[in-house]
Amino acid sequence: MSSSDVDCGNGGGADSYTSLRIASVFIVLVGSSFGALFPVIAKKTQWLHVPDGVFDFAKYFGSGVIIATSFIHLLSPALDELGSSCLSPAWQQYPYALALAMLSLFSIFIVELVAFRWGTAKLAALGIKHDAHGHGIGAHAAHGPEGISTQSTPLEGNSAYEKDVSDIEASHTHANYDSSALAQIVGVFILEFGVLLHSLLIGLTLAVDPNFKVLFVVIIFHQTFEGLGIGSRLAFMKVPARYNFIPVCAAILYAITTPLGIAVGLGVRNTYNPGSTTASIVSGVMDSLSAGILLYTGMVELLAHEFIFNKDMNNASNGKVAYAVCCMLLGTGVMALLGRWA
Repeated sequence: MSSSDVDCGNGGGADSYTSLRIASVFIVLVGSSFGALFPVIAKKTQWLHVPDGVFDFAKYFGSGVIIATSFIHLLSPALDELGSSCLSPAWQQYPYALALAMLSLFSIFIVELVAFRWGTAKLAALGIKHDAHGHGIGAHAAHGPEGISTQSTPLEGNSAYEKDVSDIEASHTHANYDSSALAQIVGVFILEFGVLLHSLLIGLTLAVDPNFKVLFVVIIFHQTFEGLGIGSRLAFMKVPARYNFIPVCAAILYAITTPLGIAVGLGVRNTYNPGSTTASIVSGVMDSLSAGILLYTGMVELLAHEFIFNKDMNNASNGKVAYAVCCMLLGTGVMALLGRWA
């Protein structure tokens, strides 16, 4: 297809169904809010007695949703956008979308590696030996099935000694808890960053896309399921009481991003054309970077830590593991299916 066969101009988008497009801001807000906030509120409050099995299903289902989002809803559109015939031939000579996704994936890895080594050094300065395989104080619980050594020392039974050890262990536990909380917050920030870029772009697209009705229905389900994936992860964050606001704020930020994108798109619909050269480059680059972020998060932070390095999962029955894998595959399948229309 040549650039003359498609609309490569600067504006504007479709202006049909104006009232419904305006209403979509609030309808998508409800769906996104329910998906992201319900797991967090249900986990944090006592009056919503949601069975643990529901949370487990949402957690594994959400992991599948996030992985499918990275491949089907981010990387695939990025390949189309950066391969658009509206772009100069130079864009066709190299798979820039794949390269940018790879760049963001390794960038996140390097950031986490540096943060891990910095945190380990800080723990060492406090006299805490970080053990990545789960042996005692300073260990990362998700990194191995080994237990804590129960070997006794010659001074056990001495009350003064035991009090000193108790005080030291309490201070070490507090320091390690804060370090673990910081690691979780950084991980959530990385996950949110990738998802929010994507959410903003689909909001802009929905506001001006001529195939509004089909896209609108699909995005409602898309945002609800993706919100469930984000919310189930936020609900399982274990942070000190002073950080309890972070999961709620992160869920709210996710909930408002797509409606914000729709509102902005409605405001600029007379000049914004999602098929234009500039829009294709911007959305293609952002989708590529987001795909790399979610690929790393989904495969490493969610799958590897949940199924391979998780002590509870290693000790679980084959039936429980199979159930968790099926929940994950269901989330992947549903989100991949939605990619048929959006």
